[in-house]
Amino acid sequence: MILKIFHQYIPFRKFVFVFLEGFFIIIMVYLGAFLRFSWEGPPSLGPEALFLRALPIAVIAQLCLYYFDLYDLRIFKSNFELTIRLLQSLGVASIVLAFFYYLFPDLIIGRGVFFISLFFIAVMIVSWRLIYNRMVKSKKLDQRVLIVGCGSFAQLIVRMIKEKEDSGFKVIGYINNEQSHEDGEPLLDPPILGHRSQLVERAEQEKVDRIIVALDERRGKFPDVELLGCKLKGIEVEDGINFFENLTGRLLVESLTPSFLIFSEGFNSSTMSRGIKRATELLVSFIGTVILLPFFLIIPVLIKLEDGGRVFYKQERVGENGKIFELIKFRSMFENAESNGPVWSQEHDTRVTRIGRFIRKCRLDEIPQMINVLKGDMSFIGPRPERPVFVEQLKQKIPYYGLRSSVKPGITGWAQIRYPYGASDEDALEKLKYDLYYLKNLSFLFDLRVLFETIKVVLFGKGAR
Repeated sequence: MILKIFHQYIPFRKFVFVFLEGFFIIIMVYLGAFLRFSWEGPPSLGPEALFLRALPIAVIAQLCLYYFDLYDLRIFKSNFELTIRLLQSLGVASIVLAFFYYLFPDLIIGRGVFFISLFFIAVMIVSWRLIYNRMVKSKKLDQRVLIVGCGSFAQLIVRMIKEKEDSGFKVIGYINNEQSHEDGEPLLDPPILGHRSQLVERAEQEKVDRIIVALDERRGKFPDVELLGCKLKGIEVEDGINFFENLTGRLLVESLTPSFLIFSEGFNSSTMSRGIKRATELLVSFIGTVILLPFFLIIPVLIKLEDGGRVFYKQERVGENGKIFELIKFRSMFENAESNGPVWSQEHDTRVTRIGRFIRKCRLDEIPQMINVLKGDMSFIGPRPERPVFVEQLKQKIPYYGLRSSVKPGITGWAQIRYPYGASDEDALEKLKYDLYYLKNLSFLFDLRVLFETIKVVLFGKGAR
C-alpha cells in the first residue's frame, strides 16, 4: 500500500515502521523499569505515570534518528555503518534528554531505569532496523509496476525507482509501444515483456499493481484501449509525469506543457493562506532574530578582525513579480571580490575568507536576511532569490523559469534542502524542478515540513559553499 503526502509517494509500511519503533522504545522503558525494581513495579509510578515519562524518550530518540538520516536507507553502504550511526544518534538523544530533564525535572525517570532502558533501546533499534532493511531489500511488499514505453523517459523513471531503495515499487518490465520484440529480450534491465497489444495479457500474468505510462512521443501512438482494459481489471494506471513528481518531489520541466500547469491540481494560493504565511513568517523571523542576537554581535567582530572590511554585504536580487530588492548578508568574501563582474559561486571558492567559509558552512551568513523578511522583500520559505543578470540569462534558456518570481523568494526552500548549492545553468534547471513542485503544492503544512528539514540541513552543514 502506498500513501501520498504533499503529492509524494511514501510506502505505508514506513509509517507502520516508525510507529512500531516508537511503540517498542516505550516498551523498552517499561522493561527497564520493571527490571530495576524487580517485578513489583517502580515506587510511586503507576503505568500511566511511567508512560508520560517514556513518551518524551521515544519522541526525542526518533527525532535524533531522523536528524541522523536514519530513515533514509540510501546513505548506508553496510550494516556496520548503519549500526555506528544508530549508536551515535542515541548518544545525542541522551544529551538532549539531559537538557530536557533540566527543564522538566518532574519527568525524570531515574538513572537506573534510564541506563537499563537505553541498553535495551539500542539493542532493539539495531535489530529492528536490520530486520526492516532486509524486508525492504527483498521487495516482497513492493507494488509491482509495469512501464509502458522503453525510451529515455521510461528508463529515467526506472532509474529513479532503483535509486530510491525504499520507494515501495518494483519494476517488473517494459511494454514496447513502438514495435514487437521477443518476450524477455534483454535489451533493458528489467527486460521488455512484449508489445502494446499484449499489455492486458502481460499485466495479468505478472500480477501487476500499477502501470506507468512513460512515452517519449504520444501523438497517434497512445495505447488508450489497452490501458482502459487494464483499468477495468482493477489495475491502477498513472501518467509518467505525475508519477515522477510523486516519486521525486520535483516536476520534470522538460516534459511540462502549459495545459498541465493550468489544469493540474495545485498552483493556487488563497488570500487567507497568504495571510497566515505572512503572519507566521513575521513571528518566526522576530523570534529567530532575538534567539540569534548573539551572532549579530560576534560575527561582525570576527569579520572586522580578519580584514577590517565591511560587515554587511548588500546585493540586488529579483523578488516577487520581478521586483528588485537589496538582499542583506554577512560579508563572506574578500572586498571587491566581483570587480570583474558577477559569477556563479563555486565549491572551494578562492574569493571566500576564512571566517566567510565558516559562516557559510553553518549558514550564519544568511541571518541578516531576517531583516528582508521583516521588511516584506522576502518570505522565510520560498524559491531562492537570484541576481537579475542570472535571471535574465536563465529565462532565455530554461522554460518556465520566470514562474519562480510569482511568489516571494525565501531564506530557505524546498530546492535548497533537496538539492546541493547551484553553480551552473544545469544546476539552475534541477533546482527549478523543485521550486515548481513547491509552487504547485503551496500550503502551511508544506512550509512547516521545509522548516523542519532546514534545521537538519543547517545542523549538518549540507549543501553549503
